[in-house]
Amino acid sequence: MAETYKRRPGDRRDGRLVRDLPGLNTIMMHIMPNRTDSEVYLNDKIDVTELLKYLEKKNAQHPDYKTTVFHCFILAIGRMVRERPKMNRFIQGRRMYERNEISLSFVAKRRFSDHAEEALMFFTPKDEDTLDTFSYHVAGEIREMRKSEHSAGGIDSVIDGFAKIPRLLLMLAIRIIRYLDFWGVNPKALTDGDTNYSTVLLSNLGSIKGPAVYHHLNNYGTNSIMVTIGTIHKEELIMEDGSKQVRDVVDIGATLDERIADGFYFVRSLKLVKYIFAHPELLDRPFGEPSGFDFK
Repeated sequence: MAETYKRRPGDRRDGRLVRDLPGLNTIMMHIMPNRTDSEVYLNDKIDVTELLKYLEKKNAQHPDYKTTVFHCFILAIGRMVRERPKMNRFIQGRRMYERNEISLSFVAKRRFSDHAEEALMFFTPKDEDTLDTFSYHVAGEIREMRKSEHSAGGIDSVIDGFAKIPRLLLMLAIRIIRYLDFWGVNPKALTDGDTNYSTVLLSNLGSIKGPAVYHHLNNYGTNSIMVTIGTIHKEELIMEDGSKQVRDVVDIGATLDERIADGFYFVRSLKLVKYIFAHPELLDRPFGEPSGFDFK
Protein backbone atom coordinates (compact mmCIF):
# COMPACT_ATOMS: atom_id res chain seq x y z
CA MET A 1 0.00 0.00 0.00
CA ALA A 2 1.62 3.26 -1.10
CA GLU A 3 2.35 5.81 1.57
CA THR A 4 0.60 9.11 0.74
CA TYR A 5 0.01 10.43 4.23
CA LYS A 6 2.18 13.20 5.65
CA ARG A 7 3.16 12.48 9.25
CA ARG A 8 1.63 14.80 11.85
CA PRO A 9 2.37 15.41 15.55
CA GLY A 10 1.00 12.46 17.57
CA ASP A 11 1.59 9.91 14.79
CA ARG A 12 3.93 6.96 15.18
CA ARG A 13 6.52 5.67 12.73
CA ASP A 14 4.23 2.70 11.94
CA GLY A 15 0.80 4.36 12.12
CA ARG A 16 -1.17 7.57 12.17
CA LEU A 17 -3.23 8.67 15.14
CA VAL A 18 -7.00 8.23 14.73
CA ARG A 19 -8.27 11.68 15.67
CA ASP A 20 -12.04 11.37 15.16
CA LEU A 21 -12.85 8.63 17.69
CA PRO A 22 -16.22 8.59 19.48
CA GLY A 23 -16.02 9.18 23.22
CA LEU A 24 -16.89 5.56 24.01
CA ASN A 25 -13.82 4.27 22.17
CA THR A 26 -11.57 6.72 23.96
CA ILE A 27 -12.94 5.73 27.39
CA MET A 28 -12.61 2.01 26.55
CA MET A 29 -8.87 2.45 26.02
CA HIS A 30 -8.58 3.70 29.61
CA ILE A 31 -11.02 1.25 31.20
CA MET A 32 -9.36 -1.69 29.37
CA PRO A 33 -5.80 -0.47 28.74
CA ASN A 34 -4.38 -3.91 27.97
CA ARG A 35 -4.96 -5.82 24.76
CA THR A 36 -5.41 -9.04 26.69
CA ASP A 37 -8.25 -7.41 28.65
CA SER A 38 -10.09 -6.71 25.40
CA GLU A 39 -9.99 -10.02 23.55
CA VAL A 40 -13.07 -11.24 21.71
CA TYR A 41 -13.28 -14.61 19.99
CA LEU A 42 -14.81 -15.54 16.67
CA ASN A 43 -15.15 -19.01 15.23
CA ASP A 44 -16.76 -20.30 12.08
CA LYS A 45 -16.47 -22.84 9.28
CA ILE A 46 -15.39 -21.80 5.81
CA ASP A 47 -16.36 -23.76 2.72
CA VAL A 48 -13.15 -24.33 0.73
CA THR A 49 -14.59 -26.68 -1.91
CA GLU A 50 -14.27 -24.14 -4.73
CA LEU A 51 -10.83 -23.11 -3.51
CA LEU A 52 -9.51 -26.69 -3.68
CA LYS A 53 -10.79 -27.04 -7.25
CA TYR A 54 -9.17 -23.74 -8.15
CA LEU A 55 -5.82 -24.75 -6.60
CA GLU A 56 -5.82 -28.10 -8.39
CA LYS A 57 -5.92 -26.29 -11.74
CA LYS A 58 -3.48 -23.59 -10.71
CA ASN A 59 -0.84 -25.97 -9.35
CA ALA A 60 -0.96 -28.02 -12.55
CA GLN A 61 0.29 -24.87 -14.34
CA HIS A 62 3.44 -24.45 -12.22
CA PRO A 63 4.67 -27.79 -10.84
CA ASP A 64 7.95 -26.18 -9.67
CA TYR A 65 6.24 -24.80 -6.57
CA LYS A 66 2.91 -25.39 -4.89
CA THR A 67 0.34 -22.75 -4.00
CA THR A 68 -1.28 -23.93 -0.76
CA VAL A 69 -4.55 -23.30 1.00
CA PHE A 70 -2.60 -21.40 3.65
CA HIS A 71 -1.10 -19.07 1.04
CA CYS A 72 -4.67 -18.31 -0.06
CA PHE A 73 -5.78 -17.71 3.53
CA ILE A 74 -2.95 -15.26 4.12
CA LEU A 75 -3.73 -13.28 0.98
CA ALA A 76 -7.52 -13.44 1.50
CA ILE A 77 -7.17 -12.07 5.03
CA GLY A 78 -4.90 -9.35 3.65
CA ARG A 79 -7.44 -8.42 0.97
CA MET A 80 -10.14 -8.23 3.64
CA VAL A 81 -8.01 -5.82 5.68
CA ARG A 82 -7.33 -3.78 2.52
CA GLU A 83 -11.08 -3.24 2.09
CA ARG A 84 -11.91 -3.00 5.80
CA PRO A 85 -9.50 -0.34 7.13
CA LYS A 86 -10.62 -0.52 10.77
CA MET A 87 -9.17 -4.03 10.84
CA ASN A 88 -5.78 -2.42 10.31
CA ARG A 89 -5.93 -0.40 13.53
CA PHE A 90 -4.12 -0.97 16.80
CA ILE A 91 -4.00 0.52 20.27
CA GLN A 92 -0.81 1.32 22.12
CA GLY A 93 -0.13 3.93 24.78
CA ARG A 94 -3.92 4.27 25.28
CA ARG A 95 -4.27 5.76 21.81
CA MET A 96 -5.65 4.29 18.60
CA TYR A 97 -3.63 4.28 15.39
CA GLU A 98 -4.19 3.17 11.81
CA ARG A 99 -1.22 1.41 10.25
CA ASN A 100 0.69 2.84 7.33
CA GLU A 101 0.72 -0.57 5.64
CA ILE A 102 -0.81 -4.04 5.83
CA SER A 103 1.47 -6.72 7.27
CA LEU A 104 0.81 -10.45 7.53
CA SER A 105 2.90 -12.84 9.58
CA PHE A 106 3.17 -16.39 10.85
CA VAL A 107 5.61 -18.63 12.68
CA ALA A 108 7.14 -21.52 10.73
CA LYS A 109 9.02 -24.58 11.99
CA ARG A 110 12.43 -25.15 10.41
CA ARG A 111 11.73 -28.88 10.61
CA PHE A 112 8.63 -30.85 11.60
CA SER A 113 10.15 -32.21 14.79
CA ASP A 114 9.77 -31.51 18.51
CA HIS A 115 13.19 -29.93 18.89
CA ALA A 116 13.27 -27.87 15.68
CA GLU A 117 13.54 -24.10 16.02
CA GLU A 118 10.85 -21.69 14.86
CA ALA A 119 11.32 -18.72 12.53
CA LEU A 120 9.26 -15.54 12.22
CA MET A 121 7.86 -14.90 8.74
CA PHE A 122 6.65 -11.39 7.90
CA PHE A 123 5.11 -10.17 4.63
CA THR A 124 3.80 -6.83 3.36
CA PRO A 125 1.76 -7.32 0.16
CA LYS A 126 2.11 -4.73 -2.59
CA ASP A 127 -0.89 -3.38 -4.49
CA GLU A 128 0.27 -5.14 -7.66
CA ASP A 129 0.67 -8.55 -5.99
CA THR A 130 -1.50 -11.44 -7.10
CA LEU A 131 -1.75 -14.92 -5.62
CA ASP A 132 0.97 -16.15 -7.99
CA THR A 133 3.54 -13.51 -7.02
CA PHE A 134 2.64 -13.65 -3.34
CA SER A 135 2.67 -17.46 -3.16
CA TYR A 136 5.99 -17.63 -5.01
CA HIS A 137 7.50 -15.13 -2.57
CA VAL A 138 6.18 -16.95 0.53
CA ALA A 139 7.28 -20.36 -0.74
CA GLY A 140 10.74 -18.97 -1.57
CA GLU A 141 11.18 -17.39 1.85
CA ILE A 142 10.20 -20.64 3.57
CA ARG A 143 12.61 -22.66 1.42
CA GLU A 144 15.45 -20.27 2.28
CA MET A 145 14.56 -20.37 5.99
CA ARG A 146 14.59 -24.18 6.06
CA LYS A 147 18.06 -24.38 4.53
CA SER A 148 19.44 -23.58 7.97
CA GLU A 149 18.78 -25.22 11.31
CA HIS A 150 19.29 -21.88 13.09
CA SER A 151 18.45 -18.21 12.56
CA ALA A 152 20.68 -16.44 10.07
CA GLY A 153 19.74 -12.79 10.58
CA GLY A 154 16.85 -10.40 11.06
CA ILE A 155 14.57 -10.36 14.08
CA ASP A 156 15.31 -14.03 14.88
CA SER A 157 18.97 -13.19 15.46
CA VAL A 158 18.02 -10.16 17.57
CA ILE A 159 15.86 -12.38 19.78
CA ASP A 160 18.64 -14.97 20.07
CA GLY A 161 21.01 -12.20 21.15
CA PHE A 162 18.69 -10.94 23.87
CA ALA A 163 18.21 -14.49 25.14
CA LYS A 164 21.92 -14.69 25.97
CA ILE A 165 21.81 -11.68 28.31
CA PRO A 166 21.99 -12.49 32.07
CA ARG A 167 18.54 -12.64 33.66
CA LEU A 168 18.68 -9.41 35.69
CA LEU A 169 19.98 -7.41 32.73
CA LEU A 170 17.37 -9.01 30.48
CA MET A 171 14.61 -8.01 32.92
CA LEU A 172 15.84 -4.42 32.84
CA ALA A 173 16.17 -4.45 29.05
CA ILE A 174 12.62 -5.77 28.60
CA ARG A 175 11.28 -3.11 30.98
CA ILE A 176 12.95 -0.39 28.89
CA ILE A 177 11.72 -1.95 25.64
CA ARG A 178 8.14 -2.07 26.92
CA TYR A 179 8.39 1.59 27.99
CA LEU A 180 9.59 2.55 24.51
CA ASP A 181 6.83 0.38 23.04
CA PHE A 182 4.19 2.32 25.01
CA TRP A 183 5.36 5.58 23.45
CA GLY A 184 5.94 4.09 20.00
CA VAL A 185 9.66 4.82 19.83
CA ASN A 186 11.17 1.34 19.81
CA PRO A 187 14.13 1.04 17.40
CA LYS A 188 13.29 -0.41 13.98
CA ALA A 189 15.73 -3.25 14.66
CA LEU A 190 13.34 -4.47 17.38
CA THR A 191 10.11 -4.11 15.39
CA ASP A 192 10.83 -4.84 11.73
CA GLY A 193 9.90 -8.43 11.00
CA ASP A 194 8.47 -9.03 14.48
CA THR A 195 5.09 -10.80 14.32
CA ASN A 196 3.98 -8.77 17.36
CA TYR A 197 3.99 -5.73 15.09
CA SER A 198 1.97 -7.20 12.22
CA THR A 199 -1.61 -6.47 11.23
CA VAL A 200 -2.58 -10.15 11.41
CA LEU A 201 -0.70 -13.08 12.91
CA LEU A 202 -1.81 -16.38 11.36
CA SER A 203 -1.24 -20.01 12.27
CA ASN A 204 -1.91 -23.03 10.07
CA LEU A 205 -2.58 -25.78 12.60
CA GLY A 206 -4.06 -27.88 9.81
CA SER A 207 -0.52 -28.45 8.53
CA ILE A 208 0.11 -30.59 11.61
CA LYS A 209 -3.40 -32.10 11.59
CA GLY A 210 -4.50 -29.89 14.46
CA PRO A 211 -7.78 -28.03 15.12
CA ALA A 212 -8.32 -24.29 14.97
CA VAL A 213 -7.81 -22.71 18.40
CA TYR A 214 -8.13 -19.33 20.08
CA HIS A 215 -4.67 -17.87 20.46
CA HIS A 216 -4.13 -15.01 22.90
CA LEU A 217 -3.03 -11.54 21.84
CA ASN A 218 0.00 -9.84 23.40
CA ASN A 219 0.13 -6.53 25.25
CA TYR A 220 3.55 -5.96 23.73
CA GLY A 221 3.60 -4.68 20.16
CA THR A 222 0.68 -3.65 17.96
CA ASN A 223 -0.87 -6.89 16.70
CA SER A 224 -4.67 -6.77 17.10
CA ILE A 225 -5.76 -9.89 15.19
CA MET A 226 -4.74 -13.53 15.55
CA VAL A 227 -6.23 -16.13 13.19
CA THR A 228 -5.81 -19.92 13.19
CA ILE A 229 -7.11 -22.50 10.74
CA GLY A 230 -7.57 -26.19 11.35
CA THR A 231 -7.60 -29.34 9.25
CA ILE A 232 -9.66 -29.49 6.06
CA HIS A 233 -12.39 -32.09 6.40
CA LYS A 234 -15.66 -33.20 4.85
CA GLU A 235 -18.89 -31.94 6.36
CA GLU A 236 -22.53 -31.84 5.30
CA LEU A 237 -23.73 -28.28 4.77
CA ILE A 238 -27.12 -26.79 3.98
CA MET A 239 -26.80 -24.75 0.82
CA GLU A 240 -28.61 -21.49 -0.01
CA ASP A 241 -31.27 -23.37 -2.00
CA GLY A 242 -32.02 -25.61 1.00
CA SER A 243 -30.29 -28.69 -0.38
CA LYS A 244 -27.69 -30.68 1.57
CA GLN A 245 -24.22 -31.27 0.20
CA VAL A 246 -21.03 -32.80 1.54
CA ARG A 247 -18.40 -30.08 1.20
CA ASP A 248 -14.76 -29.49 2.08
CA VAL A 249 -14.64 -27.15 5.05
CA VAL A 250 -12.04 -25.76 7.44
CA ASP A 251 -12.58 -24.39 10.93
CA ILE A 252 -11.29 -20.91 11.63
CA GLY A 253 -10.67 -19.30 15.01
CA ALA A 254 -9.89 -15.61 15.49
CA THR A 255 -8.97 -13.50 18.49
CA LEU A 256 -9.44 -9.76 18.08
CA ASP A 257 -8.98 -6.60 20.09
CA GLU A 258 -12.58 -5.45 20.50
CA ARG A 259 -11.50 -1.83 20.90
CA ILE A 260 -10.52 -1.39 17.23
CA ALA A 261 -14.06 -1.95 15.87
CA ASP A 262 -17.49 -3.28 16.85
CA GLY A 263 -19.04 -6.72 16.37
CA PHE A 264 -21.03 -5.60 13.32
CA TYR A 265 -17.81 -4.58 11.59
CA PHE A 266 -16.08 -7.84 12.53
CA VAL A 267 -18.91 -10.03 11.21
CA ARG A 268 -19.07 -8.14 7.91
CA SER A 269 -15.34 -8.58 7.54
CA LEU A 270 -15.74 -12.35 7.99
CA LYS A 271 -18.43 -12.36 5.31
CA LEU A 272 -15.96 -10.78 2.90
CA VAL A 273 -13.42 -13.54 3.62
CA LYS A 274 -16.08 -16.19 2.92
CA TYR A 275 -17.01 -14.42 -0.32
CA ILE A 276 -13.39 -14.51 -1.50
CA PHE A 277 -13.20 -18.26 -0.86
CA ALA A 278 -16.45 -18.82 -2.72
CA HIS A 279 -14.91 -16.89 -5.64
CA PRO A 280 -11.19 -17.83 -5.46
CA GLU A 281 -10.48 -16.29 -8.86
CA LEU A 282 -10.52 -12.96 -7.01
CA LEU A 283 -7.11 -13.91 -5.61
CA ASP A 284 -5.69 -13.59 -9.14
CA ARG A 285 -6.58 -9.89 -9.18
CA PRO A 286 -4.01 -7.32 -8.02
CA PHE A 287 -4.03 -6.91 -4.25
CA GLY A 288 -5.06 -3.27 -4.51
CA GLU A 289 -8.13 -4.00 -6.65
CA PRO A 290 -11.47 -4.21 -4.75
CA SER A 291 -13.32 -7.54 -4.63
CA GLY A 292 -16.67 -6.00 -5.61
CA PHE A 293 -18.42 -7.60 -2.63
CA ASP A 294 -21.79 -5.98 -1.84
CA PHE A 295 -22.27 -5.66 1.92
CA LYS A 296 -26.00 -4.82 1.57
